[in-house]
Amino acid sequence: MGATADKVKGATNEAIGKAKQGVGEAVGSDKMQGEGAIQETKGHAQKAVGDAKQAAKDAVNKAAAAANKNL
Repeated sequence: MGATADKVKGATNEAIGKAKQGVGEAVGSDKMQGEGAIQETKGHAQKAVGDAKQAAKDAVNKAAAAANKNL
């Protein structure tokens, strides 16, 4: 999965997790609040993976550009 896809899935999981927490709080469901917190955390992790992939890709591209410039 690419960096952008990871970031999008992460943002989606964060939003769904926050919504679940809100609904859980509104209806008094500790279980739903917990599920929402877990899903939100999963989203943060997915976004971090996407950011790391993007940083690695950018570093490789920068190194390749520098190598080509020196040729």
